[in-house]
Amino acid sequence: MEILKDEFGPEYVINIYDPKLKMEGFLVIDNTVLGPGKGGIRMTDNVSAEEVFRLARTMTFKNALADLPFGGAKAGIIWKGGSPELKKQFVQSFARSIKLLTPKKYIAAPDVNTGEKEMQWFVEATGNWRSATGKPANLCMKLFGEKEEKCGIPHEYGSTGFGVAKTAETAAEMLKIDIKGAKVAIHGFGNVGTFAYIFLTDMGAKVIALADAQTSIFQEDGFDKGLMLKIIRDKKTLKDYPFGEKITAEKFWEIPTDILIPASITNVINDKNKDKIKTKVIVEAGNIPMSEEIEKEFLKKGIWIVPDFIANAGGVISSYAEYRGYNPKKMMDTIEKKIKKNVRIIMQKSIKENKNPRDVGMEIAVNRITKWKQ
Repeated sequence: MEILKDEFGPEYVINIYDPKLKMEGFLVIDNTVLGPGKGGIRMTDNVSAEEVFRLARTMTFKNALADLPFGGAKAGIIWKGGSPELKKQFVQSFARSIKLLTPKKYIAAPDVNTGEKEMQWFVEATGNWRSATGKPANLCMKLFGEKEEKCGIPHEYGSTGFGVAKTAETAAEMLKIDIKGAKVAIHGFGNVGTFAYIFLTDMGAKVIALADAQTSIFQEDGFDKGLMLKIIRDKKTLKDYPFGEKITAEKFWEIPTDILIPASITNVINDKNKDKIKTKVIVEAGNIPMSEEIEKEFLKKGIWIVPDFIANAGGVISSYAEYRGYNPKKMMDTIEKKIKKNVRIIMQKSIKENKNPRDVGMEIAVNRITKWKQ
């Protein structure tokens, strides 16, 4: 796709190149009406300016809908792999290249192949504590003019997965589905999927199907939580889970559920598997897990969708909490309050008016941006 230019942006599309390292990256600051552009840095071998724009635009509306004083932005660094030392050089070269824009116009965060370590490298290179969120919890600093020391809140606390679980709980409540005993399938078992599993299990939901990049498992009576927590803690994969039925990647989508959570890659739900899916609500934990056309097809079938920029907003809300200097407990309380409020508003209007939740969410986000623009 081409980079769309419209009334929202993008304000900046920047190509970065370090000839010494052969580091190439992109920064798209889409819209800063509500505040500095906020969005993660992804490091993949095929990231492009177009992909970064698409994600930055999603952040514009995600932040507006979450009612945060942030605009939308995203960054990407082409990373074909290498040593930790080389990765640090790439991240810090990128950070120095955009230093003049942080944090007034852009605030970084973790994304694909970046985490708390990369965010520490980023702020060390910019020399500004506020230039990135998702920093390590033990990275603390006393800011000028402020009494208390501020510490990082890494995304590894599970903020996005927690927000996904609260989204699922609230959507289920709106659709008269009892979360206790509700059958759930989660596709993707990284940071988001693992924490969504933990929090939903704690709520009493029955997670019956899980999938990571290599393995899909079905267990009709739900997974053994103690064993699964050990696998997560030991950073093992689903193939190490000793029980349940190992199924094909295609079979995963055929399992009837109450709640389906795609928490993996872009367009994971597509023309090949969409007609096999039998569920009541899809909570989009991953970014752009399906096209908008497929979303509309599901809605016609009576399957509700909670779109990505609502469902996975826990991460950006935690970024706001870190930016404000909150502690982890206050961060989680803020996520729960904002997620529940926004999901209720959107689902209530969608159900009452029989409208697409994405359209309803977009209307709210656009209204918030245009109100401040005027």
